[in-house]
Amino acid sequence: QVQLVESGGGLVQPGGSLRLSCAASGSIFSINAMGWFRQAPGKERDLVAGITRDGDLYYGDSVKGRFTISRDNAKNTVDLQMSSLKPEDTAVYYCAADLTWRPRGSIATYVRAYDYWGQGTQVTVSS
Repeated sequence: QVQLVESGGGLVQPGGSLRLSCAASGSIFSINAMGWFRQAPGKERDLVAGITRDGDLYYGDSVKGRFTISRDNAKNTVDLQMSSLKPEDTAVYYCAADLTWRPRGSIATYVRAYDYWGQGTQVTVSS
C-alpha cells in the first residue's frame, strides 16, 4: 500500500556531495517513520539515517555530521543530503517505511522493522 522510489544516486569524488530523494505514494498516512539504509557488496544492510512522523532523528555513527535527513510533507518526499563523502560510503541506498507505532523519539534500526522498500539507488564514491 506504500510505494517508494529513490533517485539521485551516482558517481561522486571523495569529499563531494550528493542528495538522494525518496518519493512516497499510496497510504502515506500510515507511515510512522522513514529510514535510509545502505548495503555494500558482501555487507549487511544498515540504517544510516531515520526520521519519525514527529520529526525525531537518527543517524548512524559513521555518518553523523556528514549526512542530513529531511522531509517535505507537501511533496511526500524524504531526502538524504550527503556531504564529505568517503569511498566507504559506496553502497546501494534504500529508502524504507516503518508503519509500526513506536514510542515517541524512538526509531527502529533493524531491517525487519520496515514494511516497504524502494528499489535502491547506487552511490559510488571514487576518484
